[in-house]
Amino acid sequence: MNAWDELVERCAQRRLKKLGPLSDEAYAELVLAVRENPESFIEHTPERAMLVIARALDAYQASCRNDDLLDDAAFEEERSRRLAKAHAEFTLAREIDESSLDACLLELLTEDRDPDLLFRGLIELERDFSSDELPPGDAWDDVFYRPHLRLRAALARTCLDTARYGIAERAATSVMDASPSDPLGARHTCALALARLEDEKGFDALDARFSRQGDPWSHLARVILLYKLDRMSAARRALRGFDQLCPGGAYALLRPTYVEPYLPDRPDVTPGGFEESVFAVREAEPIIADVPDFINWCQGHDWLVASARRFAEKNDLDW
Repeated sequence: MNAWDELVERCAQRRLKKLGPLSDEAYAELVLAVRENPESFIEHTPERAMLVIARALDAYQASCRNDDLLDDAAFEEERSRRLAKAHAEFTLAREIDESSLDACLLELLTEDRDPDLLFRGLIELERDFSSDELPPGDAWDDVFYRPHLRLRAALARTCLDTARYGIAERAATSVMDASPSDPLGARHTCALALARLEDEKGFDALDARFSRQGDPWSHLARVILLYKLDRMSAARRALRGFDQLCPGGAYALLRPTYVEPYLPDRPDVTPGGFEESVFAVREAEPIIADVPDFINWCQGHDWLVASARRFAEKNDLDW
């Protein structure tokens, strides 16, 4: 979530409504003016809450930078501290603006709930902030509607974590239907859910929907799908493709690492980089744990283990 960009866009649109129609050039100048000093353009409670959110997200990300230097006990203590601090800030944002869905969602996500309790909380938020009217066109283009898409995408991911695969697929599909550009990556959640459901036809349709542009989620999901369908030769070819096409994918799969909670969605990272492979494996972990002997099967391929080891040695990672 780029809260600063959304704060700028919200302030600019509210000022546009106040000023009346502007040419494209004049509106672009207005956006630049807001970007230089957003606080001076904040006139409404929702934007005051968004300012608190933007600052809190910056502080949270900054506090994660030295985690690699901490031992396990110190890491757990630091993790609890920063989640509690962020939670307090998001609670403040919600108190400033009770109608802020983003604040409510972030407050819920930083409670560090059991996944089943989180699922129930997200369902309650959907009920409390239900919106039957979709904006015309791609819903993401309406900056004021984006919180609804973020909530739905978070619900879909939580459904994966709680083995509600059918709901995960439907929730992710609803995000893609509302926003075909899919900036939240709901297709990734959908691919993993379809793999777990052994829905090869649905998986192929999803792949075609996005012009078969592969990514770590789709490559890993294909491996899982084919493995579950007991098509082992095809599964091995898909596993090799995951290794070759996803930098560090083998290492991420065989040496999964902790990933910070998404607040509220996946962090922006370089497309096709190692971080995407880490995210894909993290999101697939509940499925992998539910597929007997999958990791043992992966580890049985010497070329995959060798690839993972090479990546670790090249990047000074533990092996």
